[in-house]
Amino acid sequence: MQALDRIDRKILAALQDDARLTNADLAEKVGLSPSPCLRRVRALEKAGVIRRYATLIDPAAVDLPVSVFVSVTLERQVEERLEAFEAAVVERPEVLECYLMTGEADYLLRVVVADLAAYERFLKDHLTRIAGVASIKSSFALKQVRYNTALPLG
Repeated sequence: MQALDRIDRKILAALQDDARLTNADLAEKVGLSPSPCLRRVRALEKAGVIRRYATLIDPAAVDLPVSVFVSVTLERQVEERLEAFEAAVVERPEVLECYLMTGEADYLLRVVVADLAAYERFLKDHLTRIAGVASIKSSFALKQVRYNTALPLG
């Protein structure tokens, strides 16, 4: 795909704000007629710029109010250990995000659970059982100050 132009960025910004916009409403917002707008959206999807559409749910409303940031250090940072850790973490629904990091820890995870007992079960039954894990440090979020999923498109 070519570099994104001003109209593509307007489309992306509008969809980040409200992914349920109809094509007609989106076209009006970005100053296009519906057919070219739909072609651009399809091209953005095909190119992988738009990866998927999602619904954001309030974690507390579905009894998952506890957010934990988990720093994981592996015994050795070799490819097979990294791959094994990543494969295990991808399977866990509690893990919303996982990043390979620079610095002291090898990975940073964001985990959501119902309560401390649920986190303890996740830790004991899953995270500590992954081969090669040397240390785990957990930090509990007390309050969410800012949460945004929209990229700053300018």
